[in-house]
Amino acid sequence: MLTVSKAGKEDIKEMCLLLQELFTLEKDFTADVNKQRRGLEFILENPQYGFLLLLKKGEEILGMANLLVTVSTATGGKVILLEDFIIKKSARRKGLGKYFWGKIKKLAQKEGYTRITLLVDKDNRPAQGFYLSQSFEKSNMDCWRYYL
Repeated sequence: MLTVSKAGKEDIKEMCLLLQELFTLEKDFTADVNKQRRGLEFILENPQYGFLLLLKKGEEILGMANLLVTVSTATGGKVILLEDFIIKKSARRKGLGKYFWGKIKKLAQKEGYTRITLLVDKDNRPAQGFYLSQSFEKSNMDCWRYYL
């Protein structure tokens, strides 16, 4: 049976493995288990910034989502930045991403979020196809960064 639940500190090791897998698909990022662990711990210790969800089959973690919370002046309400969304490679192409996304969307609607935004690698056609199939719309905005 599939379940979606909030992650805890006991899940950090598995989430770091999933992030390693995700960062092999994204050209802008490199896996660094220490950085990923620090980021995950920060979110778990400061829930006002966001929350981490897990997709599980029994006790096995099949996917994770990192949902960061902010406020949009454009929508006049709280919004989510879907920072990380990954299904374990061995579990892909089985409808699990669609199931997980459906649960995330329902939770966001129930909690009163007004938008979910994400970034996807320009060359990751499978991910782009997935998001388009789930009614995401491409933005006219480009992502720019300034590292400190």
